[in-house]
Amino acid sequence: MLLETEKFECRSETERLVIRPLEEEDYGNWLDGFESRGASKHVHDPGRLDMRECTREWFCQLVERHQELARTDTAFVFAVFRKADGAHLGMVDFSTLARDSFQWGRIGYTIHNQYWRNGYGGEAVKEALRIAFRRLDFHRIEAHINLDNAASVKLAESCGIEYECIRKGFLFENDAWTDHLVYYKNAESPV
Repeated sequence: MLLETEKFECRSETERLVIRPLEEEDYGNWLDGFESRGASKHVHDPGRLDMRECTREWFCQLVERHQELARTDTAFVFAVFRKADGAHLGMVDFSTLARDSFQWGRIGYTIHNQYWRNGYGGEAVKEALRIAFRRLDFHRIEAHINLDNAASVKLAESCGIEYECIRKGFLFENDAWTDHLVYYKNAESPV
């Protein structure tokens, strides 16, 4: 765990992407990524969002919240940027579910819909999994996916994340306990 004053810094690159925590200087590219989103393409895609309250001050507080989550080993949030122009493409995050004998985490991922169908999601998730296993010391990563989210299932499977089960009444969302698909990857599995 990091000291209270330490900054969580973890940067990784692929051929086309840079994956790292947000920094205050990212505000313009981050905001542009959200403001350039297209209309919603399916129920799990929020589409365009109202970003009026997301001022620079609000964003700086978000960056600090992400740092605090990392310092407390609660979650690790990574921004995904395109190397060529610095465009903010989306986010990948890991939440710590249990440490000690488990070293168990959950992955979440989103790519802004204007960048879909370019392979960025798979490239970002594969690299983020390397970070999770090699730098964050997770042994097991799970993806918890809504039963009707075919796009997320396809992305998980393309990254070698394997189907395990359906957890009944697993997550409280939209005022009800919902079933979720559980996909997993262990550290010894090839990334």
